[in-house]
Amino acid sequence: MLSTVDAVINKKQKLSDDEICDKTVLRFSKLSENAFTPTRGSKQAAGFDIYSAYDYVIPARGKEVIKTDIQIAVPIGCYGRIAPRSGLAVKHFIDVGAGVIDQDYRGNVGVVLFNFSDKDFTVKKGDRIAQLILERIFIPDLVECSSLDETDRGSGGFGSTGKN
Repeated sequence: MLSTVDAVINKKQKLSDDEICDKTVLRFSKLSENAFTPTRGSKQAAGFDIYSAYDYVIPARGKEVIKTDIQIAVPIGCYGRIAPRSGLAVKHFIDVGAGVIDQDYRGNVGVVLFNFSDKDFTVKKGDRIAQLILERIFIPDLVECSSLDETDRGSGGFGSTGKN
């Protein structure tokens, strides 16, 4: 049996107890006949376009969870990030929120869309609504300390490193 660490180092992915793949793959399953296979817009596209499985109306200045009716198995050592589609943001003021998919999540992938415009926005079944980007993740051990070392920045937060 291949351990998780061995799988990441050897670039192998455990698909089941007795099945290992040499290439990193994103496994997915359609939960209904309304689901669409994720696609990439070009060979070098960073992410997969994901699609709405149903019709929705997102009210002006409102939000809606858009169901894709797909479930995914994020590869070992990664997480899925739901990112906005630039065209929706620029043309319609539509943005994405709450976009992390953990490796062990197996539910229906939903996308929170925010409508920042003053007009209702219609999403049709089959519309590309967001991008799914897989990113490597490092999960360190958590160590509580009585205090941390001082830095030049200190506790300066939002805007503290300069104007613009």
